[in-house]
Amino acid sequence: MTRAGAMAAAAGPAVRCSLLQRRPLRCGPGLRPVPGGGASLRLCGTRVAQEGINKPVIDRIIRVDHAGEYGANRIYAGQMAVLGRSSVGPIIQQMWNQEKDHLKKFNELMVAYRVRPTVLLPFWNVAGFVLGAGSALLGKKGAMACTVAVEESISEHYNNQIRTLIEEDPEKYKELLQVIKQFRDDEQEHHDIGLEHDAEATPAYSVLKTAIQLGCKAAIFLSERI
Repeated sequence: MTRAGAMAAAAGPAVRCSLLQRRPLRCGPGLRPVPGGGASLRLCGTRVAQEGINKPVIDRIIRVDHAGEYGANRIYAGQMAVLGRSSVGPIIQQMWNQEKDHLKKFNELMVAYRVRPTVLLPFWNVAGFVLGAGSALLGKKGAMACTVAVEESISEHYNNQIRTLIEEDPEKYKELLQVIKQFRDDEQEHHDIGLEHDAEATPAYSVLKTAIQLGCKAAIFLSERI
């Protein structure tokens, strides 16, 4: 396996060094870096060989992750619509840029693994934007509380998928594991940024966080299946 060059730094204002420093990734026969493309990876072939993979498991993983990244993009779009001109606008934009990279990658994986999207995408389109805009209307702290709740749920979800793929066959699914691990680390960074920007100072923070995470769990359950 050859070592890929370091990934290009994500575009946008310098908000936090760790956000702008992309981790180098190894490329196997199925993946290669996108030139100048932030965190995104591109499949070297248009399709992935289907022989020997656990198709139901892979379909479920890619479908729900695509839906999750789609929803995350809509949440940040809603937050930017309200807070885009505020002092936290550049921070939200930087996190959103990473989510755009994530969604692009899962769009490619949907094609490569021949996975259909969830039929709930139109609902997540509206629900994500409403959640993002609604939390932002509570102020900067409210938006960050939403980020903490969502990103904590997504990080936990990615960790569960990593365990599943390792139990299945870590060598067979090494490239998918590589993608999920990097995106898990990105989501954890977003979670930490939210805490650093006073998410926990939001009125009724615990109630808000619990409600959002219950919604995330329901979204994950449904998007895996339909």
